[in-house]
Order: sequence, then structure tokens, then C-alpha cells
Amino acid sequence: MMAESSNRRKASSRGLLSNYRYLCKKAMVLCAMENARARKRHQEKRIIANMKMKRTDAHHESLDTNVLIKRSKMSAPEQENQSTLNSESTDLSKHTSVSGTANHHSVIAALGDRWEMDSGFSSEASPPASGRSSPCFSSCPTTVVALDCEMVGTGSGGRCSELARCSILDYHGNVLYDKYVKPCQPVTDFRTRWSGIRRHHLLNATPFIQAREEILSILEGKVVVGHSIYNDFEALDMVHPCHMVRDTSTTRLLSRLAGFPSKCCPSLRTLANKLLNRSIQVGKRGHCSVEDAQAALDLYKLVEGEWEQEVQNKLRDDDAPLEPSFSSSKHYMQDEYWPDDIIADGQ
Repeated sequence: MMAESSNRRKASSRGLLSNYRYLCKKAMVLCAMENARARKRHQEKRIIANMKMKRTDAHHESLDTNVLIKRSKMSAPEQENQSTLNSESTDLSKHTSVSGTANHHSVIAALGDRWEMDSGFSSEASPPASGRSSPCFSSCPTTVVALDCEMVGTGSGGRCSELARCSILDYHGNVLYDKYVKPCQPVTDFRTRWSGIRRHHLLNATPFIQAREEILSILEGKVVVGHSIYNDFEALDMVHPCHMVRDTSTTRLLSRLAGFPSKCCPSLRTLANKLLNRSIQVGKRGHCSVEDAQAALDLYKLVEGEWEQEVQNKLRDDDAPLEPSFSSSKHYMQDEYWPDDIIADGQ
């Protein structure tokens, strides 16, 4: 009897010891998994930080290269004047000051030349309303244009919208394109109250196919500004890269500046009246696509710097590698997540 009770106690002790060992091993595995997760996150952060540093270094290197190229292209009279200034200075401190100032001006001039080459705008013209020196943070040679289209109705009851006029302005408000366009289908509603289009405007208008090719050639590679601009893209039967579209009807920056709720989509007329103190789309003659494009462009310039920075930040975030998800437990079965003593026991 006593022997049986002793055997039971021993068996119970062995069971408790086995459970204790199992719990210890499980605790070690969980601890190892947490440590591996922390190491993984730390490695990901270091990789992202290194990528950002490399992008910054590459940008500075390209900028330095362009500065050196611009310096090498300085005209002969400028080089002679520079050498004359250096030879005439006798005092060492004065010589250092003059050469340092000259280098500073050469860098500024080189940056100005780079801006003119990239943006296509002359530095002699008035600067943008936002005070920025370039319309886009991107290093690719691109310009900003404003687009506005007027549509007429075709089909039964004039329910189908087709392009009847298109206007494109450059960054400084100069008209690059302004033509009446003949729709593919007969016009059943000129919508003159809104479009400003009358029958005589379309008598010798440019056929849609030809106009579309001309417009697409202008918009290619451009940052396009407009109000409810996707309606214009639909009328043109085109698709433009999202990161190169600036729709003044949807940006929260203008709504906030005008004091509207962030989710509000105010009309172009309302924004122009509120922020530009300008009255547009008035009278019985209908809308003018040149006037509307100019208003959208001026609204864009009010928040240009912040808007472009916002776009660049979004592009940068989209390019960054995503942090791995730990919702699945399958990857914990890999050897790197297991303690060495457990692996040794298994072997």
C-alpha cells in the first residue's frame, strides 16, 4: 500500500517537473520571439534611415555636379573680372573675403540657371506667389501648366458631355493653347449659360481628334493645375499621372485657407472670390476657360510650397519599405527565432 502511494508521488513529481520544463521552454521561446521582433524592427528602421541618407547624399552630389558644370561654363569676361579682383587684393583677409563672396554668387547663379533649365521659366520674370524658386521639388525637368475645358451637350437631351473649348496657360499665365473644338457628335445643347459656347464658335472649330493630339503633346510631362480637373480629363479621354495633378477643388489646403471645412469642395467661383478677391463666371456670356484656368493657377500659387512638399512626402512614404506584419505565427518556426539550447536539445 505504502509502495503504491510512493510510486504515485514519484509519478506526480515527474509530471510536475515535466510541466515545469515545458513551461520554461515555452517562456524562453516567447522571450526569443519578442527579442527577434525587436531586432527586426530595429534593422528595418536602420535600413530606412540609411536609404534616406543615401537619397540626400545623392541629391547633394548631383547639385554639386551641376554647380561645377555651371561654373565651368562661365564666360571669358567673367573669368577675367574674377582674376582681376583676386590679383588686385593685397590684404590676405580681404582676398579671402572677396573670393568667398564670388564663390557664393557663383553658386547662387548656378542654382538660378539650374532652376531655369528644370522649370522652363525665366528668372527675370516675377517670382511665384508662394515665394518658392521652383514649381516642383522633383529633380526631373518639368513645368506647371493650368488647364480648363468647356463642354457642350450631345445625344438625347444633351446628356452626353463633349469638349468644345480647351485653354492651357503656362506658370506665368501666358496662353499656350486656346481653341474651340468640334465635338464628334452633333450638338444638342450648347449650355451657353455655363460654357459660353455658341453655334458660330464651332463652325470652323478644330476636329476633336486633332485637338486632342495637340493638347496631349502640351500636357505630357507637365504638372497640370485645374479645378475639378478630372472632368476635363474625361472630356479629353486621357489619363494623367496622379502625382502630377493639382486639383484645386479637392485640396484641403485651400479649403482651410478659405475657412471652409476640410472635406468641403467649394466651387472655383467661391474660392476666387474668397482668396483672390476676384469675381469670375459672372454675366450672361457664360464661363471663359482662360479666366477659369488663370484663377485655378493663382489659387495653386497661394499654397504651392506646402502642396508640393505634401506630394513629395507622400511619394517618399510610398517608396519606403513596409514594416513586416507579425500577425502570422508561421515565420516563428524558422531557426533564427529559437534559442540555441532548444536547437541543441533537438539535435
